[in-house]
Amino acid sequence: MKRHAFLFSLLFCLFLFALHGQTSDTLSGEQKSWLSKASRHEKNGWIYVHIEGTPRERGFQHGYLLAKEIKEALRVIRRVWEYRTATDWQWLVARCSKMVAPAIDSENLEEINGIVEGMKAANAPTTRDEMVAYNDWIELIGYWWPTVKNSISPNTPEAKKQSCSSFIATGRMTADGKIVLGHNFWGSYCIPEFKVLLDTLPIKGHRIFMQTAAGLIHSGTDFFVTDAGLVGSETSLMDFSLFDENGIPEFVRMRRATQDASSIDDWCEIMKRGNNGGYANAWLLGDIKTNEIARFELGLKYVGFEKRKDGYFSGSNIAEDPKILRRETKSNEVNIKFSNVARRVRWKQLIEEHAGKIDVQLGQAFLSDHFDTYLGTDSPDSRTICGHSELDNQAMGSDDPFDPIGALDGKVVDASMARNMSFAARWGSSCGMPFDAGKFLEQHPQYDWMRGLLKDRPTQPWVLFKAGER
Repeated sequence: MKRHAFLFSLLFCLFLFALHGQTSDTLSGEQKSWLSKASRHEKNGWIYVHIEGTPRERGFQHGYLLAKEIKEALRVIRRVWEYRTATDWQWLVARCSKMVAPAIDSENLEEINGIVEGMKAANAPTTRDEMVAYNDWIELIGYWWPTVKNSISPNTPEAKKQSCSSFIATGRMTADGKIVLGHNFWGSYCIPEFKVLLDTLPIKGHRIFMQTAAGLIHSGTDFFVTDAGLVGSETSLMDFSLFDENGIPEFVRMRRATQDASSIDDWCEIMKRGNNGGYANAWLLGDIKTNEIARFELGLKYVGFEKRKDGYFSGSNIAEDPKILRRETKSNEVNIKFSNVARRVRWKQLIEEHAGKIDVQLGQAFLSDHFDTYLGTDSPDSRTICGHSELDNQAMGSDDPFDPIGALDGKVVDASMARNMSFAARWGSSCGMPFDAGKFLEQHPQYDWMRGLLKDRPTQPWVLFKAGER
């Protein structure tokens, strides 16, 4: 037993040395104790990280084990922010310390402080205010900035919002009558990489296994499984620009809901409290205890909610609730030239064609689909469920041909997987098509500003991950 303990300590020290170029001698005994409960490994493009304990302990583990990736993410998001808005990153950080930080609950704030402490110990210092701004950057650039930019940088184009494709099915729609959920996250290829699978075991609340980016205390993509039997994903609502500066940031509410809720209704109630309209989403939720699924659309003033034990819901960045669609977005739900409408049509075709057969394998195939319902062709572009706007001469119906935006991954979970807190995931495009950053920039020099930000994404396989891996 002593020999095993010695070997573990030796291996742990070697791991720290390899990760940070230093021995564990610079850490306090308390910090070493915290890290002994955490772990990290990499597989097929993903970084798997387990953290546990008090908020400070979890944060320290997170910040220390992912210091290199967090430092890179901050470099990337700083350059993206300054290019997109022509304003200084530190200006935003200072603004967030007054606007965002006071709205964060004490547990989430303590976890963020722990991340800062862990990064300092790993020789990658940052500040709490910077980590707050980074955790909130999706809603800041996509939802808050459009409401203030005309008084600061009036000619700045509005930033594109994050977008995704997702479905959830149960009852007569699936092969075993139980829940199947699939999701891919769409984003610019130059944003921080959402390649972390974070297994979080808090001392209070539910265990969470979610996809995220290094340094975030929430998901951001969003895709999660909890030990309460809940599974969830979202697709953002396009053409939505309402925002309440006095509300609670979406990332705070999402983390609280996912850690604290034991049912779909509980989860939605937590998300509604203090809603600021930021990162407005259509959430697809499932409870494997009851076999219920739900679509929860959260605008600013209006909420859409449907729940059933038989059927399906899909998400493609367009609101289904008529009040949100008409009163809070500018989306045209019949213009199939646009990505969100084309994918909405395709989801209906795929799911109804395969009614009664849907399982994990079909879910993976759905997320890899390249049928363009506007053109009627099988060709990857901005209108396909596995999106490839970099291959489209008129990406997402916008004025940015060949914009490097698209599906960055794929995840599928069924009820049996969720019961074991596991899911299948694929890093890179959902279909496995590789992306060569250098070749892209040679072909499209208009995106030279992304040089040093774009990264290659080679073909990767689907892999099964589970909470508690070591």
